[in-house]
Amino acid sequence: MNRTVESFKLWAALMIGCLVLNACTSDDGPVGPTPEDEVEEMLSKMTLREKVGQIFFIRPESLDPNIHWVNPTELAPLKLQAVNDDMRNRNKNYPVGGIILYAWNIEDETQLAQFLPQLKALQGMPLMCIDEEGGRVSRIANNPNFHVKKYESMASIGATGNPANAYECGNTIGTYLKKYGFDVDFAPVADVNTNPDNVIIGPRAFSDDPDVAAPMVTNYLQGLKDAGIVGCVKHFPGHGDVKTDTHYGYAQTQKTWKEMLHCEMVTFRAGINWGCQMVMTAHIGAPKVIGSDIPSTMSSVILQDKLRNELGYQNIIVTDALEMGAITKQYTNTEAVIGSFQAGADILLCPQNFVEAFDAIAAAVQNGAISEERLNRSVRRILTIKLKKQK
Repeated sequence: MNRTVESFKLWAALMIGCLVLNACTSDDGPVGPTPEDEVEEMLSKMTLREKVGQIFFIRPESLDPNIHWVNPTELAPLKLQAVNDDMRNRNKNYPVGGIILYAWNIEDETQLAQFLPQLKALQGMPLMCIDEEGGRVSRIANNPNFHVKKYESMASIGATGNPANAYECGNTIGTYLKKYGFDVDFAPVADVNTNPDNVIIGPRAFSDDPDVAAPMVTNYLQGLKDAGIVGCVKHFPGHGDVKTDTHYGYAQTQKTWKEMLHCEMVTFRAGINWGCQMVMTAHIGAPKVIGSDIPSTMSSVILQDKLRNELGYQNIIVTDALEMGAITKQYTNTEAVIGSFQAGADILLCPQNFVEAFDAIAAAVQNGAISEERLNRSVRRILTIKLKKQK
């Protein structure tokens, strides 16, 4: 039986209650539950559908049953900028773990101040996310209705050679994101822009030198953290050495893992060692690492063997948007979400069809293709972030 939205509204009360109900006594007096205890308590009270919802981070349009699209650019003219009753009704059966806003979802400060609380009130206690890198990819800074500091590019910051400038950038961006009500910034770009023909990364990266880029990445992350925003290093295992754009089709790197260790992994290791809470995957192929042409997002070699086991990363893995051409031109919606989750992703970002994707994961757990414990591992990581944001 599905739970109603009220069960999610009780989470905050539950977390407070846990401090009393689970309190224990030590030589120093009462000791409250650890964060791990609180996460386990929350997890134990969730239905299967509530758990499944946590792993989906979606566009707001995915909750509106009246909106259908093939290419995300079709959504811009619609300017969905408020939650409607159809979205709320769908959300009763399809809770979500997070929502990402794009430029057309944001009009000005007044509209955003109304929209974000509406979204946060949805079932699933969704985290509010955005791509606000600074430079070309900046949904707020590039909106003329917002008067925030603008940055030319991350490459221009990297060119200064001073990591303090990356900190200032991250902290400035994080400060205004926090003010507006966001939780997660899918930034910084940790790619090393080694291919001059790269059409998608370019100046979004700090440098073509990993030793320059690495301290920029960690200082940017620290700037976001100090402002109260969760950062996300992207795009693992490195999107900087490709020629084509995964938004539109297949892209690949011909590097070996040994070559990556001396370049791309310098920046990603730095982010991991710093303690980053999220790593976003790239949809690029890496046949000399994986042994096939499968996108890294759907490769257990990349996500499990390399990222988790070799590099020791234990926090959230989030896919790049699963509606991108590198995925949709090769795989069905169901194949993409099942394949990415089985490969090791925790968060499935922007599937082409959210309802179909949700039902596919739920069915896979029910029929045993995905174990509930595997689902629980991802949900624990996501709840841990939410618990920290509550405090």
